[in-house]
Amino acid sequence: MSPALKALFFDQDGVIAETERDGHRVAFNKAFSEFGLGFQWNVQEYGNLLFIGGGKERLLHYLNVNHIGDASRRRDLVETVHRRKTEIFIEIIENGELPPRPGVRRLMSEAKEMGLTIGICTTSQERSAMAVRNTLLKDIPVDFILAGDVVTRKKPDPEIYRMALSKSGFQPRETLVVEDSEIGVLAASKARIPVIATVTDYTMDGDLSAAELVLSSLGDLQDPTRILSTKHQNLPITGEVRMTDLMRIMDRVWS
Repeated sequence: MSPALKALFFDQDGVIAETERDGHRVAFNKAFSEFGLGFQWNVQEYGNLLFIGGGKERLLHYLNVNHIGDASRRRDLVETVHRRKTEIFIEIIENGELPPRPGVRRLMSEAKEMGLTIGICTTSQERSAMAVRNTLLKDIPVDFILAGDVVTRKKPDPEIYRMALSKSGFQPRETLVVEDSEIGVLAASKARIPVIATVTDYTMDGDLSAAELVLSSLGDLQDPTRILSTKHQNLPITGEVRMTDLMRIMDRVWS
């Protein structure tokens, strides 16, 4: 008999909102201009950098590869620029410039009505994660947030999801992750947690084969979901992913 589903762990960027392309990238570019760094990240270039988990790590990689700035001071530059970028990103969120992705708030609300624990597990800075929670999710009781530098090894390392299991007190068999990217799906699967993926333009071409189900979104009436791939045939998902769908997947995974 399969165990009861007791917790959902959500990635933030690309899952709760399309924050990578229209939030973090825009904020980085504004910070680059303010500091006179002389470069900008276009949509494609930023997408290519997303294989690196974490904004500071992403920027440091770019500076190193392109030999920008004094090598001995790059880490200090990254800290300074990223601090300002976070401030700009929070302004974007608080100004209501980024809506939640289809179905996210609905599914979270349904999960809370059923007594499930909700956790957010993201490589973004804690201030950014709190801004998302306090605006896009302000009326949804999120139980905990694991963000930014709370871990020493970022996705695709499973550390953050192992920490989520410890924080929640549940076993992998009692939890499910919602991710959007290859590195996120790998992190969850390495922690032995079943994972579904809701892709973005940036992540849809990644290797998501470890996910139980890959979707265009969680879906709502205005923007129904499409099943892109699945390990489980004959799932009766018609436009919106519901908690009953997730429980059915868990039954099949652990039966």
